[in-house]
Amino acid sequence: MAEMEDLHHHLIEIPVDGEHQKQIISAINAISAIQDHPLMEISESPGHLLLLKLWQREEDLSGRRIAGKETRLDTLRREIFQLCLFFFTFHGLFLTILFTSSSLSSSLSSSLSSSSNDLCRKWWIPMMTSLSFCVVMVFLVQMKLFRYWKVYGQIQREKTDNRSLIRCIQELRMKGVSFDLSKEPGNGKKMKSSSVEIKWKPITWCSRYFVTICLVSASSLALPLCKFMVCA
Repeated sequence: MAEMEDLHHHLIEIPVDGEHQKQIISAINAISAIQDHPLMEISESPGHLLLLKLWQREEDLSGRRIAGKETRLDTLRREIFQLCLFFFTFHGLFLTILFTSSSLSSSLSSSLSSSSNDLCRKWWIPMMTSLSFCVVMVFLVQMKLFRYWKVYGQIQREKTDNRSLIRCIQELRMKGVSFDLSKEPGNGKKMKSSSVEIKWKPITWCSRYFVTICLVSASSLALPLCKFMVCA
């Protein structure tokens, strides 16, 4: 009995005012909210947790693939620019040499006029040289452009799939265990009208291969100039 009285004397009452009560209630509500949070539910469900990790890993891999292909696009752009620069530099030097040689031949004395005529008869030599160079360069540029737009299309599809995957990850995080495990990210493909594709396909092709069209046009102007400069 004496021990009970001693224990009663040692008990200390802690006054709790309204502010402390609000803090305690807020802490209790926060703990219950954390326990009921979808991420907490996912962590307790092996199937949902595994699916979340797999999708997050796929999202990371998709981002790396997109970055690598964008680097490839930058490389192809530089290569196309270098080929175009080489194309115009070559023709600038080539036509300058032809113009200089024709000017020198026309300034020679009449006794050497026969050599000028012989040079004019061989106008097809510089023309074939220019034509061969143009064909090779246009082919190389066209191949680079084809690869460029192929990689560009792959990047767009990859980004579309990645956006769909991100939406599924967000939905899984929001729904928790109520998320349907059988759901898969959609491919994000949009159905297009065939009439629209036929209508805009030539314009799309011209816009994509505008560089090739410019090189072909420049080649068609350079070939007649070869004969004109040699026989002028």
